[in-house]
Amino acid sequence: MTKIQGSKDCGNSPKNKFAQDVAIALESGKAEAKIFSEDVVWSRSTDSSTDGREEIMKYLASQAKPAEITVDHAVSHGKVGAASGEVVFANGHRRRFCHVLEFTSAKANCISVVQSYSWPAFPPWLGQQGGH
Repeated sequence: MTKIQGSKDCGNSPKNKFAQDVAIALESGKAEAKIFSEDVVWSRSTDSSTDGREEIMKYLASQAKPAEITVDHAVSHGKVGAASGEVVFANGHRRRFCHVLEFTSAKANCISVVQSYSWPAFPPWLGQQGGH
């Protein structure tokens, strides 16, 4: 089971909480299809893209499940939101993430576009301790 540490940004904001929940779903692979519009587009920093709710659900099911997910920040305004944080896998590998979300409406209960960025927590050119 994945250990989840949520952001403190979600206290009184259901929209921030939804942005956090979507990020956790994308990172854990445990998403409810209804959070995505039928024609959702998910672009990732790896130059790959997945189009459509069904394809995203298949992609998520095929991904390695992390041991831990920490959401540092989750924010929203109008029809956009974002969440950033870190995942840790069972082998100790760490990866930072940021998901920028476009909602279908200002109600922020369904996603139409996801733009995701990820990178190693300690890029090889900095060494294991971030260059310190």
